[in-house]
Amino acid sequence: MMGFVTRGAASQAPAGLARLIPVGQSGDPVDLRRYQAFLDHYGPLPARDGARVGQADALIVELDKAGLRGRGGGWFPTARKVRAVMESAAARRSWSKGRRPVVLANAMEGEPASSKDAVLLRHSPHLVLDGIQALAAAVGADRAYLAVHRAGPGHAQLEAVLGERHDPVAVELIQLPPRYVASEESALAHWVGDGLATPVAGGRPFLRGVAGRPTAVLNVETLAHVGLVARFGGDWFAGVGTPEAPGTALVTVGGAVRGPGVVEIATGTPVAEVIDRCGGLVGEVSGFLTGGYGGAWVSPQSLEAAPWSPESIAAAGGVVGAGILWALDARQCPIREMHRVVRWMAGESAGQCGPCRFGLAAIASDLDLLGGHAATVADLHRIRARLPLVAQRGGCKHPDGVARFVTTGLHVFQEEVAHHLRGHCTATAGEFTLPVPAGRPTPAPLPGRDFR
Repeated sequence: MMGFVTRGAASQAPAGLARLIPVGQSGDPVDLRRYQAFLDHYGPLPARDGARVGQADALIVELDKAGLRGRGGGWFPTARKVRAVMESAAARRSWSKGRRPVVLANAMEGEPASSKDAVLLRHSPHLVLDGIQALAAAVGADRAYLAVHRAGPGHAQLEAVLGERHDPVAVELIQLPPRYVASEESALAHWVGDGLATPVAGGRPFLRGVAGRPTAVLNVETLAHVGLVARFGGDWFAGVGTPEAPGTALVTVGGAVRGPGVVEIATGTPVAEVIDRCGGLVGEVSGFLTGGYGGAWVSPQSLEAAPWSPESIAAAGGVVGAGILWALDARQCPIREMHRVVRWMAGESAGQCGPCRFGLAAIASDLDLLGGHAATVADLHRIRARLPLVAQRGGCKHPDGVARFVTTGLHVFQEEVAHHLRGHCTATAGEFTLPVPAGRPTPAPLPGRDFR
């Protein structure tokens, strides 16, 4: 078993917090699209032996030291997920040709309020691809995929980047239907194996993923960090951030801030400092959306003093999730904003189970009543009663996220809810701010062409 910290003189660990998206002297991101420029900056991956069935791999040891947790939303320990794939392959004797593990990189970024993965792939695609190669060697994979939305930007650049490389494991760029639930890990594996991008109830890709193989599904930001850990070791990675969730993280900051965009921060950075990095707030804010449309609303008083880490944001009532921090302008109507999002989320369902097919549409209708000043106290009681019936009863976590989004919103914006029940709204701005793509029919139809 070889170590991962042996490296040549050309490979020097990045200083400061600009690890994933290096910044040049001008303050602009360094152009790392060309492979040689990338190698000059980061150095090559260490040469290493391939994985052997039943044998612990050096990369997993370093990932354990790093304490790296997945940056796609769940913040699950990466070493534990990788180890589960290896153990599944060993138990199933999957090391024979055609049965080896698979690596599947998730760049779908289904959350409309998020852009961190797109920014990462635009500026540091080779770092993501190196993470794929390091992971493929660790688990003994002979196939790897990079999954992007069919309607997303940057496909031509990614094809060109892949063409520059000559990796041991070829990476296939796959384009999936641009549906919210298509980015769920069992849906990704389902599409690669069967051509249908719908979640699989009880799906556990590390046991049975693409074509029945043990499959490691990781977000592209997580894989970029893997590429760094493979070069510089776990101790270096854990040198910044919180002990519970070390390292840096990309955060998409939007809404009522002067300079919305993606910033790289050390975990544990105070939310107020993250906002300052984006030029500060523009006027009064009524609430913050954390984690995206499957996340949670938090009051400004609870959030601004909190450090940006999974545990601290959860203690404040929020969710780090996919790294989204959205400041809602107090001039906007939060009820109408929530209705637009929930109506869209209902239409994004695969329509495979009752909580999504019927529950989300009903909740969207209730919010429509409340937003239009037509709801009564009885209507509010009904929506509060429906939300627990939706959560934890679906084939995937889609209805759970919507229920949390609405439950926390009704709490954070309870004063505005009371105003609406009395027949008026305090909003002074008519336009909407939360990004919502063109909608689909609600309730969602059964899976059809738009999931193929």
